[in-house]
Amino acid sequence: MSVDVAGQPTLWLARSRVRIGALPGSLVLGLSITALTVAVALLGPHLLRQDPIEMNLHRTLLPPGQGHVLGTDNFGRDVFSRIVSGTSIDLQFGLFCVLPTFVTGTLLGAVAGLNRWFDAVLMRVLDLVVAFPFYVVIIAIIAVLGPGVTNMYIAVMVWGWASYSRVVRNEVLVVKGLDYISAATVLGLPTLRVMFKHLLPNVIVQPLVLATTNFTAYVLLGSALGFLGLGVQPPTPEWGVMIGEGRDFLGQAPWISIFPGLAILTVCSGWILLGDGLSDLLRPEISRK
Repeated sequence: MSVDVAGQPTLWLARSRVRIGALPGSLVLGLSITALTVAVALLGPHLLRQDPIEMNLHRTLLPPGQGHVLGTDNFGRDVFSRIVSGTSIDLQFGLFCVLPTFVTGTLLGAVAGLNRWFDAVLMRVLDLVVAFPFYVVIIAIIAVLGPGVTNMYIAVMVWGWASYSRVVRNEVLVVKGLDYISAATVLGLPTLRVMFKHLLPNVIVQPLVLATTNFTAYVLLGSALGFLGLGVQPPTPEWGVMIGEGRDFLGQAPWISIFPGLAILTVCSGWILLGDGLSDLLRPEISRK
């Protein structure tokens, strides 16, 4: 176990070094799938030969293989091109929802764990926020603000920070009673330095794993809102929108909805495996139980 100059045992770093020579299989697979989807999101749209929005009414509902790898939809648009173009949109949902909620929730939870009065107020706010189901809150806020991606981000910010705050607050309450925190306090180190240098590095594992799980939830949320007509609006090639457009043609052209659904499944599986692998890597004692 490594120790810094203030006597802080850097637990998460020591644990990661234990497994660095033998990465968990779930982490390797999750990283591979995630890296592939990110590469598709960044490079795919620039390599496509067919416009994902351009309609061709002479080539509607063509099955896969007739000049179109995954067939065409009811407007003659290439399904493969639309899925590739939609990758960046759906990954953006996860990224732009996770980052602000992760940062906000982690900081609020850390402060609550250190300050008794702030903790009492935050816990009451958390009780109010988590009293309502996630999707009900999101849909209700979007119904008031109107459909659109920006309003979806606002709705997620209202609710999404709560899970990180509760996790970090509980971890801080445990860690702050350890000797190295007492030593840092006795040395007269500022509260902010204690929080950012000595507390957060040793409580960040759980919120990081939670972030990977929430990423999949937000990808599903963006697709669900697109399917319901509350998120991205047609003709933008978003996976949920594509599934919604193909639901009237499931008997005649099921590929319109099936392939976007498989894309969602692939992305979510990659992030779930990534989170599971990170949990094993950074907390190896769990895997030995």
